[in-house]
Amino acid sequence: MSNADPSSQALIKATGIGISFDGRQVLSGVNIAVRQGQIVTLIGPNGAGKTTLVRIVLGLLKPGQGSVWRTPGLRTGYMPQQLAIEPTLPITVKRFLLLAPDGDPAKIEPLLEELRIGHIADAQLRSVSGGEMQRILLARALMRNPSLLVLDEPAQGVDVSGQAELYQLISKLAVARHCGILMISHDLHLVMSATDEVICLNHHVCCHGKPEQVSNDPAYLDLFGKKVVQNIAVYTHNHNHSHGIDGEIVEPGKAHDHG
Repeated sequence: MSNADPSSQALIKATGIGISFDGRQVLSGVNIAVRQGQIVTLIGPNGAGKTTLVRIVLGLLKPGQGSVWRTPGLRTGYMPQQLAIEPTLPITVKRFLLLAPDGDPAKIEPLLEELRIGHIADAQLRSVSGGEMQRILLARALMRNPSLLVLDEPAQGVDVSGQAELYQLISKLAVARHCGILMISHDLHLVMSATDEVICLNHHVCCHGKPEQVSNDPAYLDLFGKKVVQNIAVYTHNHNHSHGIDGEIVEPGKAHDHG
């Protein structure tokens, strides 16, 4: 991995990423970059390689092919989908955040206020709602004042009205903190208004671009089926192959229409 990339304004740039597990190609030829103040959202079906790509970006997994460049001194904050916590554990929200890496008592109350959950600082962790728990995990990821924030399904377990509010908050964080955000999400109808770039991943990059560009055609028809797409959002990609139900490429070299 190089230590400098003078031509890049990205916080992180992954090029030609490929990886296989037990002889099965999980990622192939994937390129991704995240800049300061930019929100990049990964979408795709279960098993498409989204979490694997995030682990590679975070440096937790070494790719079989390709390279990852990170800006020197990059600070990352990671928010997992869920965090298993013993339900009988007597611990307050404030104490839980103090146990985080770089836990700083002076940061906790301002962070909770920023995320609009200051009123639960002294509440028992086991008593908070699903939406409050996601904001607590987001606060934990922000403790390091990261320049790159990585969010894995941040609206997991949040009701529909709370999801829209949470994504609006994430969008404001990117602006206020001038950090880059890499996000995995299935909430396409909400994410479209809170992201700068969408990357449609199904073992390789099927399409990418600004939400309004990506949504010109129904790309999600191939991945999730017409009924699901009608209930969520319209996405597009143009390429010269089709995907089978298991994500494998079929009819290589034959152009197709997602309409």
